Amino acid sequence: MRLTRPRLRLVLAALLTAFVLVATVVTVPGLNAKATAEPWKPGPGVAGMINPEWSADHDGPTKYPKMAIEWDVPVTMSDGTVLKANVFRPADASGRAIDTKTPTIVNMTPYTKFVSAIATLAMNVPVLSPALIQLLNLFNFAGTPIAGVNDLRDVLNGGMVSSFTGLDPKLVQNGYTQVVVDVRGTGNSQGVWQVFAEREQQDTVEVLDWVRNQKWANGRMGMTGVSYSGINQLQVASKNPKGLQALFPVVPGADLTADIIAPGGGLGVGFLGPWLALVNILKFIPDIRSLLNGTFDWKWLQQRIENPAVFVPQLLSGVFSPTAEGLDPKTKELIDKNSPLRQAFRTPLNKITTPTFAFGGWHDLFTNTEWRLPSELSSLPLSKKKVIIGDAYHVTVTHDLGGVNQPTRADVLQKAWFDKWLKDADNGIDNYAPVTVHRKGGGWWQGDGFPEPNQQYQRMYLSSLTSGTAPGSLSDNSLQTAKPKLAARRTVGPGLSTLCSNDTGQAMFGLLVFQGCAADNRVAEMNGLTFTSKPVGKSTVISGPINLHLTTTQDQRDAYWSVNVTDVSPDGRSEVISSGQLTTSLRQIDQSRSLKTAAGDYTAPYYELDINQRQLVKPGQVVELDIATHAVSAILKPGHRLRVDVFALNLIKAITLGPVTSETRFSPQHVIIDPNRPSYLVVPSDRPLP
Repeated sequence: MRLTRPRLRLVLAALLTAFVLVATVVTVPGLNAKATAEPWKPGPGVAGMINPEWSADHDGPTKYPKMAIEWDVPVTMSDGTVLKANVFRPADASGRAIDTKTPTIVNMTPYTKFVSAIATLAMNVPVLSPALIQLLNLFNFAGTPIAGVNDLRDVLNGGMVSSFTGLDPKLVQNGYTQVVVDVRGTGNSQGVWQVFAEREQQDTVEVLDWVRNQKWANGRMGMTGVSYSGINQLQVASKNPKGLQALFPVVPGADLTADIIAPGGGLGVGFLGPWLALVNILKFIPDIRSLLNGTFDWKWLQQRIENPAVFVPQLLSGVFSPTAEGLDPKTKELIDKNSPLRQAFRTPLNKITTPTFAFGGWHDLFTNTEWRLPSELSSLPLSKKKVIIGDAYHVTVTHDLGGVNQPTRADVLQKAWFDKWLKDADNGIDNYAPVTVHRKGGGWWQGDGFPEPNQQYQRMYLSSLTSGTAPGSLSDNSLQTAKPKLAARRTVGPGLSTLCSNDTGQAMFGLLVFQGCAADNRVAEMNGLTFTSKPVGKSTVISGPINLHLTTTQDQRDAYWSVNVTDVSPDGRSEVISSGQLTTSLRQIDQSRSLKTAAGDYTAPYYELDINQRQLVKPGQVVELDIATHAVSAILKPGHRLRVDVFALNLIKAITLGPVTSETRFSPQHVIIDPNRPSYLVVPSDRPLP
């Protein structure tokens, strides 16, 4: 972990390059005028991802020297509930807010705006913060057990922090007002936390109405934020409120039941448990200022005491109720496709007309939504929709931005995006590629849509023949281009080996710095069925959703299946590139939202996930399932193989719903290999797989 000579030379070279670049931007006459007269045009490869003029504009001298802050400004909703907002305005040298009306950028957060404000201000302390980041950059944990520290550190370099906190002082000091609001029932706001429900969505509309009518606002508004604050951006934009002209959502979801609550019918306890605990704890942090000045809101305290653990009873009901009839009514709503809550949790992306620049990750919690954004934001032309998907988890998104041969930092892109749509700057950001993806196992690719072009789907059949590549798995089998000739049955039972898996890292937000399990699935495969292909002879791009058509039987009236698709290196390492899951009784598919090949094979089946349509099976009954795994962009290098892992449990990412558990009784499940009813992987690639 010490600074090596090559590393030192790279650091010095980077500092020298940065100095020359900044000096050039500051001193060369007419450079800024040229950028205005001739907006940036994308070039091939790296040139299409990076515009140094945007970085210079963001990081250079600001228009206003200071920032004026109004803490906990009351915003009264139509039902009388008072939300609290922090307002950050451009200020002159004396600290007085300017009189000029400015565009406004809004962030709605459940994570307590006081905490986020402190984090933002700490990250922007002159001299100290840059020095801290430079110090962290001197250390390289690659190849150590805590290699994940690198990704968490690089998030600072990638520019996500300002989006998470909802505040970038550079934006404010360049003529924007930023407003950060605690959503209902969280932070210092009154009310009961609604968790994305219709009342909370209406709150966002009313906050935007309030902002638009303030004396310091010019009526043009944008929204920014990560995760929760990305989801509510898409929600409110689908209602097309007046004055909302730009979005910058990072790791957003738009189909919450399918994304994180019950993907494939498995309850997402690995994420939901810690997340609900976090928000419900943070909401009890009191308004310290009000305690000191005698203005404490006792109604706030009463509402917190009366509703201490929002949605926790519903989660526990989902885990422990042995029958569907015994589920908590709100839990039932989550798996009733026609309920108002379920409808509120699904955002009609096709109704969004607000220019949107989104970020995602191949191992994010919301990948299910993110890969669909280029096509489902169908009301937006290419100039008004941009999606960047990195090789990242939820909290490490943007860790692969801002470096050599990487896209421009997120905070830089954010300013360019808002300058374009809120200030009419002719900066060329509308020419940025609509889709930019970091291929797993390779570099970056840019294009107009996703999946990437020249992809052809083929069937890769599951065979009982031994591949010889997975000696440590429960059962080592093959993945081949021809139908199997021999009938066989492979049995797998629920086990705990998946605790050491990439799915655990995904469920834990990507916070786990011990990357051994995330980077190599072989421990998980000890209790999994593996089916592995022959090695590819040339680099092969896999781009798009993947589906496993699986012929199954089970010893009970229900079953739960978990699937990983992995890239197997010549040294045996098995790295997950995609994953999915399905409960047998919830296998019903919505044909109108599913994707198929020209031959009729599902590539992305969309599940109804409706408790009212649940279909139990007879023990021993043969059932054919289509198990969707999320889309990915990956490269199989020469000598690498494609593998499918099949499990009967997926702790800690998900657990079976209580009514499903009472039917499965954690009994063994069986994959049927039948030449007449074959199981096969439907996978895209730019050249045939062997």
